[in-house]
Amino acid sequence: MNELIGQLAAKAGIDHAIAEKTIGIILGFLRSEGPSDTVQALIDNIPGAEAAIAASNNLGVLGRLMGGGLTAVGTRLMGLGLGIGEIQNIARELFSFGRDKIGADEMGKIIAGTPGLSQFA
Repeated sequence: MNELIGQLAAKAGIDHAIAEKTIGIILGFLRSEGPSDTVQALIDNIPGAEAAIAASNNLGVLGRLMGGGLTAVGTRLMGLGLGIGEIQNIARELFSFGRDKIGADEMGKIIAGTPGLSQFA
């Protein structure tokens, strides 16, 4: 996880704590909206991913009111102070990292099988 956090923080120019929260939010979204077996394989290949997802699920009342889906993820990420360009850069870096961990074909299945995700790939 530290490797991924460092990469995202450097590429997007964000703080490590924000990068970790971002990873948890995105992986949690993938877990709930993407192809479950393939997403779980990705999560299993990122040490610390489960803890990051669990930490990001501590949403409070506002988070529960936002619902789910890509719009809610975008809202949560913007709530961390990220702009659209930063979110796109982070998503691309995360997908690249995922390709290295589980292969391009498997990462392609996640991107294709998750509603709205292809615009960030």
